[in-house]
Amino acid sequence: MQRSPDMQTFLMQLLNEDIGRGDITSLSVIPEEAVAHYAFKAREPMVLSGMNLAMMLLAMMDERIEVKPDALDGAFIPAGGQLLEVKGPARSILAVERTALNMLQHLSGIATLTARYVDAVGELPVRIVDTRKTVPGLREMQKYAVRCGGGYNHRIGLDDGILIKDNHLAIVGSITEAVARARVAAPQLMKIEVECDTLDQVREAVAAKADVILLDNMDLATLKEAVGLCKAAHITTEASGGVSLDTVRAIAETGVDTISIGRLTHSAPAIDIGLDAV
Repeated sequence: MQRSPDMQTFLMQLLNEDIGRGDITSLSVIPEEAVAHYAFKAREPMVLSGMNLAMMLLAMMDERIEVKPDALDGAFIPAGGQLLEVKGPARSILAVERTALNMLQHLSGIATLTARYVDAVGELPVRIVDTRKTVPGLREMQKYAVRCGGGYNHRIGLDDGILIKDNHLAIVGSITEAVARARVAAPQLMKIEVECDTLDQVREAVAAKADVILLDNMDLATLKEAVGLCKAAHITTEASGGVSLDTVRAIAETGVDTISIGRLTHSAPAIDIGLDAV
């Protein structure tokens, strides 16, 4: 993830949110000249994400903090594994530790959950992708974490692709008309995707020459038949809705091209990472 002025401003807001007018505890009990040496360590197996952001936070807090990374984003870290060491002014390290840990725990949780889904489909020719179900303000970072876990990004935002869903169809009236309107308005290289809940909708979307068809909340038998209809017309398919680690393999075995999973970003549990004195 690149270090942009916008990102620096955002990270400074995160620091200010926690520190406020100052870390009153450390200022009260820690001598100004005290130096500390700590290591960030995994308390459970994990896929790392957010290392660059954590290092940026540490550098922004105090340029005197020395940072020695032991792993890169995307790496698998076993329980007890060390992520990085920090050494420097004790007050500064203690003031920034929680913000850096929060970032590492949240993003590594997303990367770790994504990796579990990727591993579940194994060698099958299918992509695991995220959705727009992200925490406001954190989308760029959360989608980066998905990539760290071996997944792929769906639309970054509403301006990133055309996806005609049920709420659009309720206003327009039909898939055929919606695709026709989108085809006129879309840039030449932009694909048009249509969400379908039934086989009749799939047939209409195929006839309308949609580029991608999203197969939403279909049982396995219906999903497999829908994939067959789309493949016969050389149309890319995406499965979505109710995907879990228990079901993702069977969904992938229907031959679908991508599987989109909202819980990668909106429900990934934080990874347990601790700060231990060296």
